[in-house]
Amino acid sequence: MRRLFGPLLILSVILFAAAPVLIAQAPYEQTMGLIQKIFYFHVPAAMMMMLSSFICGIWSAIFLLRKKPEADRIAVAGGEMVVVFGLIVLVTGPLWARIAWGVWWVWDVRLTSALLLWMIFCGYLLVRKYGGPGADKLGAAMAIFGMANVPFVYISVDIWRTMHPKTTVVTTLGEGMAIPFWFCVFAFLVMYALLFTARVHLEEQRARVEQLFLEAGDL
Repeated sequence: MRRLFGPLLILSVILFAAAPVLIAQAPYEQTMGLIQKIFYFHVPAAMMMMLSSFICGIWSAIFLLRKKPEADRIAVAGGEMVVVFGLIVLVTGPLWARIAWGVWWVWDVRLTSALLLWMIFCGYLLVRKYGGPGADKLGAAMAIFGMANVPFVYISVDIWRTMHPKTTVVTTLGEGMAIPFWFCVFAFLVMYALLFTARVHLEEQRARVEQLFLEAGDL
């Protein structure tokens, strides 16, 4: 994974340098105007949050079934990425809502469920940090529960009446908006891979340091 860090860093810098140019050239949305361009950061970040929820949950399940420390380290890295990208979602969303809806926040089903998902993984990290013996297994169960909530967050806008746009908005984008949008999704995916790779490597180094301390104690 260390070999991937350099290429991913260079590619990420290039993509995020080009993204504002494409976003600036994209047409304005008829009713919201300029503020709608937050969409190009808000939605890709939400995609990364959901992707990372699955990564954390799946590798947590593998850890519970097979007791592999490597799976647990990947799960922890995924859990931290959920919190990081979820924070981007929860900051950009209200900035958009303040202009589009006239308020910073409403207890809309999509907003509320996304906030709860983010809080579950914040709790996951707190349990892993301060839970004491057995915290890894309890945290893994929390991650699986959080992952199970992702489909609910995604389909919530299609089932209940909500102020939030439906999931079909992405598939109905015109070419002028679709190209910069999918470019930004790819840019966020590369940045996610960069951060995830670095975080897994850091977790591996932490495990090695702990092992050295144990060996030193035995001596």
